[in-house]
Amino acid sequence: MLDEIADGIFWLSDGSYRSIFVVTGDGVIAVDAPPTLGHNILRAIDRVTRKPVTGVVYSHHHSDHVGAMSIFPERAVRYAQRATAQRLSLLNDPERPLPTEVFDDTLTIEAGEHTLRLDYPGPNHSEGNSFIYAPNQRVLMLVDVIFPGWVPFSNLSLSAFVPGVLRAHEQALDYTFDHFVGGHVTRPGTPEDIRIQQEYLTDLRTVAEAALSSVDLAATMAPVDTGNAWAVFRAYLDAVAAAATADEIVPRWQDRLGGADVFTVPNAWAMAESLRLDLNSLGPFATVP
Repeated sequence: MLDEIADGIFWLSDGSYRSIFVVTGDGVIAVDAPPTLGHNILRAIDRVTRKPVTGVVYSHHHSDHVGAMSIFPERAVRYAQRATAQRLSLLNDPERPLPTEVFDDTLTIEAGEHTLRLDYPGPNHSEGNSFIYAPNQRVLMLVDVIFPGWVPFSNLSLSAFVPGVLRAHEQALDYTFDHFVGGHVTRPGTPEDIRIQQEYLTDLRTVAEAALSSVDLAATMAPVDTGNAWAVFRAYLDAVAAAATADEIVPRWQDRLGGADVFTVPNAWAMAESLRLDLNSLGPFATVP
């Protein structure tokens, strides 16, 4: 699917993965290249313009979103946040050529009537995962954090830093935009989609935090070999995730967000671990001798 979501900004989808490209007076700036789209990105660009690809933006380093970046011309300027550039250097993948322009906090690409601002306020889904913002067209992109119409992917999108994922919703809503591109699922989003997912995460956090200290440890540990420390923690965290979801979160959200029945349990597991390790809500394992 190819759609012009704003003046000169095109959204391309294969039904699961998303990328965008911006047609400027000087050429095309492409953001990401999922392998599932591959050369279809170049075919889509050719459908709307004969201008060359002059710039390429890495949202972050994960290969499912940027594993086909080698399709773009070598002469194109390649932009990435420093942590992303460092990961790409370590991975040494010829399908993900190294960036030629690296930034720390923010970088603005001026291309005729278009401005593309790259912002990095800190880690979320991964280190280096950046906001891509077109202020004139009121388009915002952030990959693998917000999923319009759906709950986050498993384990809060396999997050590197859950507090950063939570903050990213507030950070996204600080932008002025009409169209949001999240990298996955079935459609672009709106500010309201971000507010709804933020509500889901707040609900999940509240219930998981309560479950950390309310799980019946005696019943949970009864079938467990308590000499196996990993089995003890696994049983406890599984019980927290189940308590936080089966009776409360899933029934409240399964008719509001897609995938609530599928991914709420692993998301609760990840939320509980972050509450314990990042936010110091240790529950019964906080006892100091």
